[in-house]
Amino acid sequence: MLNSTLCYLERDGEYLMLHRVKKEHDLNQGKWIGVGGKFQEGESPEDCILRECREETGLTLTDYRYRGLVTFVSDQAPTEYMHLFTATAWTGEPHPCDEGELAWIEKTALLSLTLWEGDRIFLGLLETEAAFFSLKLRYEGERLIQAVLNGKELDR
Repeated sequence: MLNSTLCYLERDGEYLMLHRVKKEHDLNQGKWIGVGGKFQEGESPEDCILRECREETGLTLTDYRYRGLVTFVSDQAPTEYMHLFTATAWTGEPHPCDEGELAWIEKTALLSLTLWEGDRIFLGLLETEAAFFSLKLRYEGERLIQAVLNGKELDR
């Protein structure tokens, strides 16, 4: 099993999004996602998100919130526990990312982007200010076949 983090930096009704277009053999190829990555040995979720944001954007988070745990189950990859964050303050100057193109996207335009189907669910939870949540997403290929929020299956 893998552990990873993902963060949505927020400003003025926008999220900083990463369009994954630079790496070959990228599971997220062509998708828009937040900023984050895999844990290194000995890291906590907070350690990982701070490091990943700094590496991918050049920004150091100063106000961030742990929002939920998303469990990805796939027929094409190992099970992954993704620790989800939002951030509203940071320091530093942004720099180009070697994993894709960074862009500030209006929250109202997010659903028109190429996203994983399950990302649409947790982005909605972030917008409704849901309490800390556990979301399990089961995929066959790129097709979401099951979503379970806090132990209860969601109608889709």
